[in-house]
Amino acid sequence: MKKIIIAVLLLFALQSCNDNQKTNTEALKNKEISDLSIYNLPSEWTTQDGKNIELKSLNGNVLVMVMIYTSCKSACPRLVADMRNIEAKLNKKTKKNVKLILVSIDPVTDTPQKLKSFAIANKMDNDPWLFLRSTEDNTREFAAILAVNYKQISPMEFSHSNIISVFNPKGELIYQQEGLGVNNDQTVNKINEEAAKI
Repeated sequence: MKKIIIAVLLLFALQSCNDNQKTNTEALKNKEISDLSIYNLPSEWTTQDGKNIELKSLNGNVLVMVMIYTSCKSACPRLVADMRNIEAKLNKKTKKNVKLILVSIDPVTDTPQKLKSFAIANKMDNDPWLFLRSTEDNTREFAAILAVNYKQISPMEFSHSNIISVFNPKGELIYQQEGLGVNNDQTVNKINEEAAKI
């Protein structure tokens, strides 16, 4: 009986050590994320494949983000072309460390199915491309972080900022490119520099 009690106590002690180790590992991981990281946002997002994710699941990648809506006929096609142009210039060796993300400002219309169709139509339906949508509140909060202003001006139209944002692997904003069809060499250099560090 004594041996059984000692064995049970030893098991509890070992389990306690394992729990502490897990807690320490999680604390270290969280410590790496600064207050300026988008990985602190608790918001949930849905991909073009209907998968629900939190932004922190992208931790460890260089993120290149732009906010668009798929029914846009003016600025968004140009922003998509700018993103494709950036992708074409990325270093082939480090490209695997980069995610090119298009975030919808029209989550009501841009369902996962609509995002998937848009991705396929634009040949952006594989890595490193990712399309995200969330609730209107989460989208507003995220737009504020990126300094992207947008406003619905008709049932199917939005007025919005044209900004491409680059985040380091810790989710901190390190660079922004403003405008349409602008020279993107500096943006590409920033992305390649950060991706090479991973």
